[in-house]
Amino acid sequence: MKHLSRYLLDRIIVDFENIDIEEVRGLLREEDSQESRALLSKLIEDHGLDDLAITVADCLKAHIRTGIDEACIEEQLAMYSES
Repeated sequence: MKHLSRYLLDRIIVDFENIDIEEVRGLLREEDSQESRALLSKLIEDHGLDDLAITVADCLKAHIRTGIDEACIEEQLAMYSES
C-alpha cells in the first residue's frame, strides 16, 4: 500500500476546472494591487491562461504533501508573473 500510495501521489494531476480568462481578468482588476497588475500583464503577454494553468498546477504539485492553501497559490502566481 505504501508503494502504491507514493506512486499515485507522485503522479497526481492538479487541474483548474472551467477556468475562464475573462473571469480571471475581472478578479485581477478588482483587486488592483501591484501583484495583480503584474499577473494581468503576464497573461496578456502570454495570450491567455494556458501557460499559467500548466505552470502553476505543476508547481503546486510539489506542495500536495504539505498542503495547498491560498498563500501557497498566491506565491506560485507571483512567481509565475515574475518569470
